Amino acid sequence: MIFLHIFPSRKVATQSYSLFSLDPVKLPIIATKSSTSYCIKSAMSYEKERVIESKETTSTLREKDAVIIVDHGSRRQESNLMLNEFVAMFKGRTGYHIVEPAHMELAEPSIRDAFRLCVEQGANRVIVSPFFLFPGRHWHKDIPSLVAEAARDHSGISYIITAPLGLHELMVDVMNDRIKQCLSHVAGDADECTVCAGTGRCRVYELS
Repeated sequence: MIFLHIFPSRKVATQSYSLFSLDPVKLPIIATKSSTSYCIKSAMSYEKERVIESKETTSTLREKDAVIIVDHGSRRQESNLMLNEFVAMFKGRTGYHIVEPAHMELAEPSIRDAFRLCVEQGANRVIVSPFFLFPGRHWHKDIPSLVAEAARDHSGISYIITAPLGLHELMVDVMNDRIKQCLSHVAGDADECTVCAGTGRCRVYELS
């Protein structure tokens, strides 16, 4: 079982779902007066782990919401540029007007830079979405710490850190699509995908 990173609140519900099934499991989730399950933290109050009570539901898209999509960061510029491409795709297919890329380390822009850019564009709530598969140390500790540092420079701006991609059922479709594309390519029926293009990696390996 994978435990979600949860911040303490005065009100706690105890029903959530296992990432491996749809059976209810005892896992605390945040519950505020507005029945939101997000922990929204005001800048400058990270230490207090304060939950802001909102009249809006978590699914409500606000005009001044911004999204930061953050990955680990790489010394390979090609990998970092792929995040920029994903951010452009995300912005084009969602209702968010402010979307910024960020790298946790090794590359720019940093989380602090991305947070500042969001605020400069008029955001009053920043949604930080980790471009990671599973919750590990980066999600539990590093990203919350870096976002809190960035938020301290912008009093009055709230933020949310979402779950990583995890065992979302749509990930099955993504992986299956990758497999089908690769098999079609090695069969001579399709070009390489954009990730493998020009690398020569999408081929059949045989040991002699």
